[in-house]
Amino acid sequence: MSAEGDHKFFGWVAKDKNSIGNLVWEEYTPKTWEEDDVEIKISHCGICASDLHTLRSGWGPTNYPAVVGHEIVGKIIRVGKNVKDLKVGDRVGVGAQSGSCKNCAQCKEGEEPYCEGGMIGTYNGVYPNKSKSYGGYAEYSRLPAQLVFKIPDNIPSAIVAPMMCGGVTVYSPLKYNGAGPGKKVGIIGIGGLGHFGILFAKALGCEEILAISRSESKKKDALEIGATKYLAMENKDDVKANGRSLDLIICTANSADMPLNDYLSLLKHNGKLIFVGVPEEPFKEFGVGPLIFGRKYMGGSLIGGTKDINDMLELASKQNIKSWVNERPMKEANQAVQDMEDNKARYRFVLVNPE
Repeated sequence: MSAEGDHKFFGWVAKDKNSIGNLVWEEYTPKTWEEDDVEIKISHCGICASDLHTLRSGWGPTNYPAVVGHEIVGKIIRVGKNVKDLKVGDRVGVGAQSGSCKNCAQCKEGEEPYCEGGMIGTYNGVYPNKSKSYGGYAEYSRLPAQLVFKIPDNIPSAIVAPMMCGGVTVYSPLKYNGAGPGKKVGIIGIGGLGHFGILFAKALGCEEILAISRSESKKKDALEIGATKYLAMENKDDVKANGRSLDLIICTANSADMPLNDYLSLLKHNGKLIFVGVPEEPFKEFGVGPLIFGRKYMGGSLIGGTKDINDMLELASKQNIKSWVNERPMKEANQAVQDMEDNKARYRFVLVNPE
């Protein structure tokens, strides 16, 4: 069955919406094998905020039982007959998506998250063969080779794991919206996604990177990560002083109660506010006046497809980008997830299986 012989699939299984801190290590039934698939022996898996939303059914009902985790890194131990560009022994990564139709315009352009047939999540999804998708809080992963990526040799596994979702989620809108030399960019929320926003804005050569948070508490970290300026939204004089200064803002916050008008005030004429964080509730009342009178734009962006992930990995390799990670043993997943829920990550927890 594989380079290491037959094996069973064990992982941290969520049984209901009260699973944060209450996952159960047990056997589960993986995707039914097809010859377009690979199997990965998981070495590392990042903990993403999406995992928490899914565990508690925050974005809608989760299809329990579930195994979350979509920042997977490991080595391939089995390759289907139809897979041409991967082989046993390759170190690979998997992000938040594990399947799409492959045939629509978006898929052909390497923008699989926007597949007309709908993206298939690496967990909590259903494949065309009716199998459920299961994630990386586990020993092994079986999934289509379509969205499995070779990892550059010089990026450590713990560093690259959270890039597979968290990293590309901010890299993609930065790239798509023209972040680079001469541009002034703001990053709202200095957390798992936000710290990647600063790292990649710096790597893309932005002229100014404004780290935006509610208070002064993360100023030291933000400047060390690479921000050129810091703005605490609680200081209204500083908010006013930074008005009309930014070409682009990437918002990683996922609260429905955020000061949208204040954020929009930071944008230049023709500036863009792009959301990548997904609140569990709709935004509070919001008027369109600031958009109309400033000719400003609000939009969103969803993870990244094959083109963006490969470009991100190349950039991370060339510029030696380092995620800020805290490694935790896979056996401590429940505590690590609870710590993530309690906002203790600085700035990404990564679960590690024993070698």
